[in-house]
Amino acid sequence: MQNRYDGLLVCYQRNTVLETLQAPMSGAVHGAGSSLLLCAPNPRVGCVITNTSGNMLGSGHTQATGGPHAEIMALRDAASQGHDVAGATAYVTLEPCSHHGRTGPCCDALIAAGIKKVVASIADPNPLVSGQGFARLRAAGIEVEVGPGAQESRELNIGFFSRMIRKTPWVRMKVAASLDGKTALVNGVSQWITSDTARADGHAWRARSCAVLTGIGTVLQDNSRLDVRLVDTPRQPHLVVIDSRLETPLDAHLFIGGRSLYIYAAEQNDAKKTALEKRGATVIYLPGAGGKVDLRAVLQDLARREVNEVHVEAGHKLNGSLIQAGLIDEFLVYLAPKLIGEGAGVASLGPITELSQALELEFRSTDRLGPDLRIVARVRGRDLF
Repeated sequence: MQNRYDGLLVCYQRNTVLETLQAPMSGAVHGAGSSLLLCAPNPRVGCVITNTSGNMLGSGHTQATGGPHAEIMALRDAASQGHDVAGATAYVTLEPCSHHGRTGPCCDALIAAGIKKVVASIADPNPLVSGQGFARLRAAGIEVEVGPGAQESRELNIGFFSRMIRKTPWVRMKVAASLDGKTALVNGVSQWITSDTARADGHAWRARSCAVLTGIGTVLQDNSRLDVRLVDTPRQPHLVVIDSRLETPLDAHLFIGGRSLYIYAAEQNDAKKTALEKRGATVIYLPGAGGKVDLRAVLQDLARREVNEVHVEAGHKLNGSLIQAGLIDEFLVYLAPKLIGEGAGVASLGPITELSQALELEFRSTDRLGPDLRIVARVRGRDLF
């Protein structure tokens, strides 16, 4: 499996302190990147174990849900090489867990192995851990240092931190547009404004998400699968459809592949609900104002379903509704060197009368992808949680 860390995380992290980290922690951060497409909804964590001379004894990263965490993988790696880790230092990018979840506590494994010191990037925001892991290690006589690599670890797990602290996922809106900001021609044609390279990159960002969210308009117009096909991935993200009147066709391509499919509706239609659920969908009624789905409630429900990152690929109407509701955290924009003129825009926002009313963004990265430009822009201050 190709490590997608460089393409999906370092675009945020240019000119950060990654290169100044001690080699073991830098290795742990890069190891955590190996979990990027693998371990949702668990956080992406890497671990490196070194002896007193600084030589690496073992390394590992978090596996798929239900599998071993990074610390366990590093301990196993050391054992497979015949290394004794008693008295060693473990560098880990997140506080070791202290509770019984799908696996046992990593703290207990480190204590039992005789680890002398733990260097951790950042505390785990999960209330079931949140400092308790550090406390257990210290109570066992293990020295604990916290801080190196905190920025990188938090960025890599921005969705996990969002879900644990805000109780909603991190929401990223993907847009493919012409240089004059058009996402489709007047007749609705949008395939393909951007290049093959940009589309493959977009699939990689789909793959890192826990769920891809779209609207019924996109389903009816494009009948897209909205799965990951252009890059290798060990799992497919869930699919979420905002469908106020339950208009999703029973033969839609969304049903291909057996992914978890959540359809959120506002108007009751028990017959259609039953038919969709026979096809494998889960239908949830969350009515809001004006006969529409309550979008904020959708995100809260997805968080309860352990969704960390939502990747939005929708039309201008739903895009506008999400933006106006203040629910978008970040924009992933691909701009093609084309001028289209008349056509659909990025989002239906309505006119504003003062520039002060504009949504303020911060550019996080700009990169050339073939002939196109990829921009990652974050809503100003949105990550201060």
